[in-house]
Amino acid sequence: MKRILFVCLGNICRSPLAEGMFNYHMARSGTEWAASADSAGTSDWHVGEPPHPGSVRAARNLGISLAGQTSRQVAVSDFAQFDVILGMDRSNVENLRRLEAESPVGRAEIDLFLNYAGQGLKDVPDPWGEGDAAYDAVAQIIGRAVPAIAGRLTG
Repeated sequence: MKRILFVCLGNICRSPLAEGMFNYHMARSGTEWAASADSAGTSDWHVGEPPHPGSVRAARNLGISLAGQTSRQVAVSDFAQFDVILGMDRSNVENLRRLEAESPVGRAEIDLFLNYAGQGLKDVPDPWGEGDAAYDAVAQIIGRAVPAIAGRLTG
C-alpha cells in the first residue's frame, strides 16, 4: 500500500481537506487497499486541534467527513513512513525539504500538491481568515486534483 502525506502550514485548513478527499476518493473507487493518506502541518500552532470549521463545512457539502482528524506537526520520521509528501504551497515544500535534510533514513518524494497532479507550479491558496467562499474554492481545487494524484500514486 502506498502512503501519501498532505502538508500545509497549520494542518487545519487545506491538508485535512486533501486527506479527507483523497481517502474518500479511494474508498468510493474501491481502491482503498492501494493507498491511504494522512496530513500534517509545518508549524505546531494547532497541534491536537480538529480541522477548521470552514474546511469541515466545505467537505461536508461534498459529502465528505473530516471527523476524527486532529492537527499534528510533520516529523522527521514521516520521510521514512510515507512514499510521497505533498506541500500545498511553495513555502510548505521549502520547509519540507529543510526538514528532510534532518532525516537519517527514508527519502519520500516531495512535491507541490498541484504540480504532482499535473497542474503546474501553482499554490493551493490558504483560506485561513477568509469566508466560506474561500474554503469552498479550495475544496474545489483539491477535489479536481485528487483523482490525478491517486492515479499517479497507484498507477
